[in-house]
Amino acid sequence: MSQVIAHKSFELIRQQRIDTLNINIEHYRHRVTGAEHYHLAADLDENVFLVGLRTVPEDSTGVAHILEHTALCGSEKYPVRDPFFMMIRRSLNTFMNAFTSSDWTAYPFASQNRKDFDNLLQVYLDAVFCSRLDPLDFAQEGHRVEFTEANNIESALEFKGVVFNEMKGAMSSVSSTLWQTLSKYLFPTTTYHHNSGGEPECIPNLSYDELKAFYQSHYHPSNAIFMTFGDIPAVEHQEKFEQLALHKFTALDETIAVGREQRFNAPIKVEEFYALDDGDSEDKSHVVLGWLWGKNTSLDDMLEGQLLSGLLLDNSASPLRQVLETSDLGTAPSPLCGLEDSNHELTFACGMEGTNPEQANAIEELILSTLKKAKEEGFEQQQVDAVLHQLELHQREIGGDGYPYGLQLIMQILSTAAHRGDPISMLDLDPALEKLRQRASQPGYIAELIERLLLNNQHRVTLVMKPDTELSQRRSSAESARLAEIKEGMSLVEKQQVVDQTEALNARQMQEDDESILPKVGLEDVPANKPHPEYQQCDVAGMKLNQYAAGCNGIGYQQIIVELPELSDRECDILPYYCRSMTELGIGEDDYLTTQQRQANIVGSITAFTSLRGKIDNEQDVRGYFVLSSKALARNHVAQSALMLETFEGIKFDEHSRIRELIAQARGRREQGITGNGHGLAMLAASSRLSPISALSHRTSGLKGLQAIKTLDDELKDDAKLAAFATELAALHSKLLQSPRQLLEIAEQESLTQNQQDLSALWQPTTLQPASAFKLPTTRNNCRQVWAVNSQVNFCAKAYPTVPVDHADAAPLTVLGGFLRNGHLHRAIREQGGAYGAGASQESSQAVFRFFSYRDPRTEETLNDFDQAVQWLLDNEHEWQKVEEAILGVIGSLDKPSSPAGEAKSHFHNELFDRSPEQRQRFRQRILAVTADDLKRVARQYLTKQNESLVIVTNAGTADQLGEFIEQQACELIKV
Repeated sequence: MSQVIAHKSFELIRQQRIDTLNINIEHYRHRVTGAEHYHLAADLDENVFLVGLRTVPEDSTGVAHILEHTALCGSEKYPVRDPFFMMIRRSLNTFMNAFTSSDWTAYPFASQNRKDFDNLLQVYLDAVFCSRLDPLDFAQEGHRVEFTEANNIESALEFKGVVFNEMKGAMSSVSSTLWQTLSKYLFPTTTYHHNSGGEPECIPNLSYDELKAFYQSHYHPSNAIFMTFGDIPAVEHQEKFEQLALHKFTALDETIAVGREQRFNAPIKVEEFYALDDGDSEDKSHVVLGWLWGKNTSLDDMLEGQLLSGLLLDNSASPLRQVLETSDLGTAPSPLCGLEDSNHELTFACGMEGTNPEQANAIEELILSTLKKAKEEGFEQQQVDAVLHQLELHQREIGGDGYPYGLQLIMQILSTAAHRGDPISMLDLDPALEKLRQRASQPGYIAELIERLLLNNQHRVTLVMKPDTELSQRRSSAESARLAEIKEGMSLVEKQQVVDQTEALNARQMQEDDESILPKVGLEDVPANKPHPEYQQCDVAGMKLNQYAAGCNGIGYQQIIVELPELSDRECDILPYYCRSMTELGIGEDDYLTTQQRQANIVGSITAFTSLRGKIDNEQDVRGYFVLSSKALARNHVAQSALMLETFEGIKFDEHSRIRELIAQARGRREQGITGNGHGLAMLAASSRLSPISALSHRTSGLKGLQAIKTLDDELKDDAKLAAFATELAALHSKLLQSPRQLLEIAEQESLTQNQQDLSALWQPTTLQPASAFKLPTTRNNCRQVWAVNSQVNFCAKAYPTVPVDHADAAPLTVLGGFLRNGHLHRAIREQGGAYGAGASQESSQAVFRFFSYRDPRTEETLNDFDQAVQWLLDNEHEWQKVEEAILGVIGSLDKPSSPAGEAKSHFHNELFDRSPEQRQRFRQRILAVTADDLKRVARQYLTKQNESLVIVTNAGTADQLGEFIEQQACELIKV
C-alpha cells in the first residue's frame, strides 16, 4: 500500500487496503475543528463527494428536513436564490442530491469531469457551512400561511410550503406511517421517537429562529463527516476543504450524539390508526412486532443481526417468512419485515398486513411460537451457509446502476461514522464474516441468538394499525379550524404582513439572478463520444451466446433472453404474473420451499421480467423479450447455470396456494406504492392511448393494472378460478418454451472460456424456429381522466404524441423537457405552487412528450402551468446559455456511468432493439446541435391543445370538488 499524504491542516488517523472492493480507505481528522474525512481511494474517474452532519431533532416539526432544503437556497459566496438547482443545469454531474435521515443530513454529488467536480465542491461547501437562510426561503421550502386570494384579507388562510406538501404525500404511504408509528413506541426517549421529515400537523409549529439555532449548532465542521471516493488524492480534497470552508471555524464545544434507548421491563401493545379513504376497511389492518437489538456501530451486532434476520426471513423457505406467507390470519407479510440498521440501535420487525384487529393476538402468538420452534429445531448448516453466502455476495458486488458505486459504499458506512463507530470495519467484512462462520458452526449459537435477541428481549412492541375511513376528513377539518383560529387572532397589521410576505416571495421567485457568479461547464467540456463495451459471440447448443468481459469482482451475471411470440390480449395481461411466479414456484420434483433454499445457496438473485420497445423509426411496431436473469459468485457458475436452465424448462404451476399468495402479496405492494410513484402512474395513464407500450403498461402495471390485480385477487379466492388461472400461466409458459432464445454472460475475462464450456455441457441442442412475431394493437388517441386513490396530495400529467428516437425531432424534444423544467416549471409549480417536484420529458421509445407534477397541493392550476410553460417558450427570446444548460443535462444523463455489469447489460439490450452505437452517437450529435429555434419549432408543432391528453391522480374528496372541471374537460372519473 502506497504512502498517503495529508494536507497540513489534517492528520492521518488510519489507512487500510480492502482487496474485495479494490479500494484503499483512509481516515483523517481536521486538526482545528475535529472534522472527520474518510477517503475511499479507487482507480475510477467518477469521483464522489459527501458531507454529512449529525442532525438530531427533538420534535416532529421537520427542522432537519426543512434546513436541508433551505440551506441550498443561497450562500455567502453564491447569494443567488437557487444555486443548487442552477448547478444541476450548469453541470455534467452523474449525481446531485441531498438527504435527511432520522439522525443525519447528507449533501452528496458525483462527476466524471474534474472541472465539474471542483465547481460543485465550491457550491456545496459554501451552501452547507455559509448558508444565508433567507426567511423567504424558509417560507417557500418549509411552511407559510397565505390567503387563498393572495391580496384579499377577507379570504381564508391556507398552509403552503414544499416540505409541508412533501410530507403530506410521504405520510399518505401506509408503510411510511407504519414505520413512523412503530418507531414512536420503540424509541420513547430518543430522537427516533420523532418524525425527522416532519409531521404535517407539526411542521407549522417550527419558527424561523428555531431553524437558525438548529443550523448554528448542527451545521458546524466539528459535527461534520467528509467522505470522498475516486482517483483524486485525499490531499487535494483537503486543500479545498480548508481553503473554501474549514479555515473560517474553530472547534465547537458541543457534542451532538444519539443516546441509548431506555429498555422496557416488559413488552407493550398499542393500537393506532392510519387514513384510508376508499371506504372499504375490511381486512386492511396491519399487525407488526418490533424489537430493539444492538448498536449499528458494532460490527458483531450488525452481522449477528443480518444473519438472524436472513435465517428467519430471507426467502419463502425461511421459517418466519413461510408462516407469514401461508397463514390465513392476513394476506401477506408486513412490508416492514426485516432488519433496519440505519438507526443507532438496530430494529427488527415482522408481522402481517391485510388482517383485522381481532387477529392481533393470534398473529403475535404465531410469530412467537414460530421463533420458539426455530430455536428448538435449529437450522441446517446449508441454511446458515446460504445467508453467509448472501452477505459475501452483497459485499463483493460493484453497484452503480442506481447510485454511483462510490456513493453506495459511502452510504453503507455513513451511519456508523455519524455515531462515531469504525466505518472501515463495515467495509472490510471478510475477517468478520470468517469469524461469524466459525461462531455459526457452533452448536447452540443460533438458538442463543433467538433467545437473547427475540424471545427474552423485553423491549418489544406489538403494533396494531387500523384503517380509519374518516381520519383524512378529520385532519382536513382540524387544519381548516386551525387556520380559521389563526386568522381570527390576527390584527389588521398581521394580515397585511401575510399579504406583504406573499408579494415579497412572489417577487423573489420571479427575480432574475446573476448566474454568472456560479461556476459552470460548457459544451466544450463534453467528450465527443461515450465508449461502449466490447463483446464476443459464439454458438452454444444452437443458441447465440453473447459474452462481455468486465471487472465484476468475482461475480458472474447470466441471462436467458427469449423472443416473445404473438400473444393474445389475455396472455399479455397475465404476463407480469407469469414473471412474478417464474422464480417463486417449484421446479422439477422440488416444491417452492426447496427451490427457494436452493436459490439462496447458489445465486444472489434470480428474477424474471419482460422488455418491450418500439422500433427506432416507428413506436407502433413493438418487439418484446422475456428475460430470466441471475447473479452469482464466480465459483458457483456451474450451479448457477444449471439453476437457470432448470428454472426456465422445469418450472411448474401446480402449487395453486402459492400462486394465490403471490398475487395477494403483489396487490398489497401495488396498493402501498401509489404515493411513492404517483407521478409515474399519472404519466402512464395520460400516455395510455398514445402508444402500444404505454397502453399495455397502464393495463398491467399502471392504475388500470391496480384495478385488475384487485379484481384478480378477489377472483382467486375461488378454487376453480385459481386452477384455471394456473392453467393459463402454464399454457403461456409452453408458448415461451417454443420460442428462440439466446444467452448473455458477463464475467471476468479469465472466466469466459470456462463459462462457455459449462454452458455447452448443460444445454441440449435446439433448432427452434420463430413463431408469429409479437405485436401490440396500434393506438394514437387522446385520454382525459381523473383517478381517485388513497392519497393526501395530487399528481398531474399531460401527454402529447411526438416521434420515435431516430426521428430528427426526437433530439430537440428531449432537450425541450429540461428547458421547460429549468425555465418555467420548477418556479411555477414547485416554488410558487408548493409541489415537491415537476418536470417534462420526451419518452422516445413510446413517441410521447409528458409533463408531470409530484406531491402537488394543486390540480387545475398545475395543468394551466403546463400550458403556460409552452407559452413562455414561444413568447420570449431565450439566450443560448439556457439552451446549453438543457443540453448539458441531457448529455449528463446519456453519459452517466453504470457498474461494469450494468454497462454490459445496457449495451446488449440496446443492440437487441437496434439501438446500435452508431444510432446512439447520431442521437448524441443531434442533441449537441439543438438550438432555441428548434425548441420553439417542435413545441409549436407537437405540444398543441388538440393533441393533449391529461390525467389527475387525487383523492375522492378532491375528485368531488373537481366536478365542474371534469364535466367541462369531458374527463372520465375512475375510482381505484
